[in-house]
Amino acid sequence: MLTVAVTGATGAQGGATSRALLAAGHRVRALTRRPDSPAAEALRGLGAEVRRADFDDRPSLEAALTGADSLFAVSTPFGTDTATEVRQGKALVDTAAEARLEHIVFTSAAHADRGTAIPHYESKHLVEQHLRAAGVPWSVIAPAAFMDNYASGWTLDGLRDGTFAWPMPADRPLALIPAADIGAFATLVLQRRDEFAGRRIDIASDERTPGQMAEILAAAIGHPVAHQEVPRAYVRTRSADLAAMFEYFTTVGLGVDVTALRRDHPEVGWHTFADWAVAQDWPALLSRTPTDTRTHH
Repeated sequence: MLTVAVTGATGAQGGATSRALLAAGHRVRALTRRPDSPAAEALRGLGAEVRRADFDDRPSLEAALTGADSLFAVSTPFGTDTATEVRQGKALVDTAAEARLEHIVFTSAAHADRGTAIPHYESKHLVEQHLRAAGVPWSVIAPAAFMDNYASGWTLDGLRDGTFAWPMPADRPLALIPAADIGAFATLVLQRRDEFAGRRIDIASDERTPGQMAEILAAAIGHPVAHQEVPRAYVRTRSADLAAMFEYFTTVGLGVDVTALRRDHPEVGWHTFADWAVAQDWPALLSRTPTDTRTHH
């Protein structure tokens, strides 16, 4: 039985990893800036120990990591900026190294080590490089595009009108993964430290084109959905970072060897995009007012 400290525990990846670890019988120390939030309360209800920790408050991090065996580390540029993400990610790695943790599993992004020029991929790669030099056994899991994003934000707004608005051509494949599979794979890596130490693995559970995604969403929702290619110039007016990401997805592509992952690690229980889509509560999601979607993970 491991005691694993989990950062971003109230977010999509940290939450999924916490739930998978608890289900596998491990102890979870859920780190969050808001220990009284509903998401933190839900983890407490599942048996996690919730600790207040802030990346910019070193003593709170030290206290939260002391006595843990391993760390699941997630860094995020959204709500801050990539420079802050790098600074906080490095501070987390340094604190974990000082606490003499036995294993750090950092979740990055697929292809982030390939010079993508996507700001929030480059920032994760800088944290990865710092981690490799920290002198602690490490593993990097690098998820592809999140399926969960298709049930929130602008995508959900478009689906209300029968439109799958996405800034990619209809026939360009994209590697995809739901948060649940990231959590299951992270748990596997944490449980098998010797096998996964010193490895960086891009992970995805399916690969679909926007045209196929629109068809799958239509079947799951029960009404027609048409793919509409959002101009990347429009995305750029909202976020240069996201525009760079979609430019990369469209020109280079986010290829991940899904077949090999399914073959080598069947115990993860990988979900296809269709598996994920049919499991969503579309009537509830689609009936929400658009502003509600911002808080939906």
